[in-house]
Formats: sequence, structure tokens, C-alpha cells
Amino acid sequence: MDFFQQHLLNIICYLPLVGALLIIFGIKKENVSAIKTVATVVAGLDFLVSIPLWFWYNPKGPEFQFEVIHNWIPSVGVKYHFGVDGFAVLLILLTTLLTFISVYSSFTAITHREKEYYVFLLLLSTGMMGVFMSLDFILFYVFWEVMLVPMYFLIGVWGGPRKLYAAIKFFLYTLFGSVLMLVGILALYFYNSTGLAAVGLPGLGNAPSFSIPHLYTIAPQIPPQLQFWIFLAFFVGFAIKVPMWPFHTWLPDAHVEAPTAGSVILAGVLLKMGTYGFVRFSLPILPDATTKAVPWIGVLAIIAIIYGALVAMAQKDMKKLVAYSSVSHMGFVMLGMFALNAPGLRGAILQMLNHGVSTGALFLLVGLVYERRHNRMIAEYGGIAKVMPLYAMFFMIITMSSIGLPTLNGFIGEFTILIGAFNHSWWWALFAASGIVLGAGYMLWMYQRVFFGELTNEKNKDLKDLNRREQWTIIPLIVIAFWIGLYPKPFFERMAPTVDHILERIEAVAPKPEKAAGVPAVTSSAEAAAEAVHESHGE
Repeated sequence: MDFFQQHLLNIICYLPLVGALLIIFGIKKENVSAIKTVATVVAGLDFLVSIPLWFWYNPKGPEFQFEVIHNWIPSVGVKYHFGVDGFAVLLILLTTLLTFISVYSSFTAITHREKEYYVFLLLLSTGMMGVFMSLDFILFYVFWEVMLVPMYFLIGVWGGPRKLYAAIKFFLYTLFGSVLMLVGILALYFYNSTGLAAVGLPGLGNAPSFSIPHLYTIAPQIPPQLQFWIFLAFFVGFAIKVPMWPFHTWLPDAHVEAPTAGSVILAGVLLKMGTYGFVRFSLPILPDATTKAVPWIGVLAIIAIIYGALVAMAQKDMKKLVAYSSVSHMGFVMLGMFALNAPGLRGAILQMLNHGVSTGALFLLVGLVYERRHNRMIAEYGGIAKVMPLYAMFFMIITMSSIGLPTLNGFIGEFTILIGAFNHSWWWALFAASGIVLGAGYMLWMYQRVFFGELTNEKNKDLKDLNRREQWTIIPLIVIAFWIGLYPKPFFERMAPTVDHILERIEAVAPKPEKAAGVPAVTSSAEAAAEAVHESHGE
């Protein structure tokens, strides 16, 4: 057991890689059944192996746990360093679950080059988990870049009619942001050791290191002007991945053209890497720049919330509607994060999970009806609840999750974010609340047009309801949606040490952002309400 715990992160990260190699070298491409079986078993086993993280992680402090440290390139201070806190644990569990569901949901959706498809899905899983586990900046950057290649091919080979355009656009956008992020990483590295003579900044004289925990310790010594430029470099890299307005234009194309599993992974996990980067790096390492960036990032987040909702409302394609809803929902995450208070940051992290669950499920559901009709246009449907009642019920539950109905996960995340936003500025909360109203509008309007009314299209009268395999791709996500909505306390407990640690660092190094006029009278009640969300469940 000690050996298993000691190497748990390595096992979780590299098990999909082993499965990919087994498929490449051990199974002929003609044996499609064996390829699907191995990919499903490996992805399912990886999810099962990751479950002990939930129980073994000790949420009593912000320290990284399950650490693995080896020298990698000692001449420049690069180490192979894995470790997780409660925030990373939640994202890893989301990743392993969505990977398994994506593999299992692809059985009938993918009918050509199956061997390469499942290999790329498993390789993508290893890349994503390496991002969430890495505690060395170079190791993090390697996984960040490696992850782009499988997703590029998943979109470019198995995507829709404009797949090459979407794949290249996705790759170039992300690569551009990655290069700027690397510049920021190198600036931190040289400032820590030799200094930045070109701009008159002497180094701290420390040993060369890309260690993220070490950079946390030197954060108070980084000059504000250097923080600003590094923050800007990180911001572009992470904002493209979120994606924030106006860096979002690659997302609708990638989502629409990607195969269903690619859209699920893209929405459920890849977008979270941008917000993960802000929480893991920008906020704790660059607190002064973070505080000064709050006003303009708040404006960009509010624009994303309202713009994404309005554009989603105008869409005729179900998949494109869900894609633009992601822009709006991720705007909520950014708004809560940069409120720089406990309710906002906790709500932002929880909403990352909520978005992965609800939007991942929406893409799955849209993909299921697309397999039957090969058409996603809303106008092509109407009244299909009569022939697909189980599908209509599942779709309704996930729709309610997406718009934040109480008892479902979206309500807890949005409610906590609104408390954090109001705690910072009442007008932040006002604009964010309008986004919730618009979100309910476009989701319910789509549902009404697709499922209710007369069944007039002859092509829809013979649609088959969900089979057992399709049901089991959706049921786990519905269970999690109700779990978070009814009992969010365990999730808040695991993220609390990370949130408190980040806020302590920001408050110690940078002045706390001023509250808007008139807010102090309600601040205490807002904080109390936020505490009630994650303390009163099951106490």
C-alpha cells in the first residue's frame, strides 16, 4: 500500500500512456473490438485508481501531497516534481471520469481509423493530468505543449466539414499563448538566479530552479514592475485557454468541428487549464500585479458573461449554442476568481467542476442525437420528447444544471460567485446576475424548440431512445450534479486550504482591493451566507 501511495500520481498519469502503447504495438488495426475494449478498460481503470485521491488527500493544510521528486536536468535546476493539493485533486478526478466517458461514448460515433483515435484520446489524458500534477514549471510546460498534439489530430482527422481550419486555429492560438507564457517562466527563472540585467533587476542569488513551491517563497521579493510584465505574459497564455473575451474566437470552431468526445474533453478539462493556471501561478506568485489587474479583468469577465449569452441565444446549431454558453460560464469563473475573496474564489473553483460536468454532458447529449440524425440544427427538431422520453428527461436535468436550478450543481457555484462578486462590487454582481437570466433564456428556448410541440418532421418519428450504454455515459454526470447541488461540503473542504493560502499571500503582499461604496453594511452577511453554503450541509 505504501508503494501504491508513493507512486499514485505516476500511475494515474502514465496508465493511459501504457494503454496507448499497448494498442499501438499489441493490437492490429483490423481488430476494432479489441482496441475499444483495451481503451475502455484502461480509461476505466485509471478512473478507479484515481478515486483514492479523494479519500487519502488530507484537507487540513495547503501543503502539496503525494509528492514525487527526482532530478531531471540538474544543470539548470529542472526537476521531475509531481504533487497535488485539494484543487488539483478535484480536477484530476474530473479528468479521469470524463476521459472514461469519452472513450465509452465513442463506440458508435467513430467508424474510421479507430486505432489512432483511441490512442490519441489516451495520450491526451496523460498530457492533461501531467499539467495538473506538475510542480516544476518546465515539466508543466512540457505537458502543456504535449497535450496540444492529440487534440489537434482529434479535431483535424475526426472532426466536421471545416475540421482542418478549426484544428489549425486551435493549435496556433494556443501555441501563441504558450510561447508568451514561456517568456514569463524564463523571466521568473532568471530573476530568481542571475537577474535581468537588461532591465536593471539584479537576481536574488538563489540556486537555479523552476520549482513552483520555491517561486511561491520568493513572490514577496519580485518587484511590482516585473510582476506586471510576467502577469501579462501569463495572462495571454491562460486567457486564450479559458477562453476569455476577446481571445475566444477559436472555441466555437473547435467545438463545432470536433467529434463528440473531443468537445467533451475540450469543454470539461482543457478550458479549465486556463483558470487552473491563474489560480496556481498568477494569483500566488504575482499578487501585486493580480490586485492591480482586478478592474480590467472584471470588465472582460462581465463582457464574456453577457456577450457569450447573447450570441448563444442567436445560434441555430445546438452544438454552437453550447459552445458560446461556455464563454459565458467561464466568464463567471473569472469574475469569482478575481473578486479576490473567499466566497468568490471558492465559487470559481467549484464552477470549474460544474462546467465540466454540465457542459460535458450537454455535448454528449447533442452528440447522441447527431449520431441518429447527422443534423444539429434546432429547426430540424421539435416534439422529439414523444419518441425519446428518456433522452428528453436527461436533457432537462442537465439543462437545469447548466442554468443553476437549486438542488443542482450550477446553483451552488453561481450563488457563491455572486456573493464574492457582490462582496467586491455590487455592479459586478448585477451584471453577472443578468448573465444568469440570459442563460436560462437561451437554454430553455432551445429545449422548448427541440423537445416540445408537434412532431412534424418525418425523419424524427423513428428516432430510438437511449440504449443502455448511452444511458451510462450520462448517469454518472447527473449523479455528480445532484451530489454537488445537495451536499457541496466535501468539495469546499478540499479546496479551502488552497483558497485560504492564496488569499493570505495576496493580503500579505498587496493591498486588499477597496470595496464599492455602500457594500460594508452587507459584507458580513454575504460572508456568512457563503460560509453557510459549504458549512451547513451535513454538519
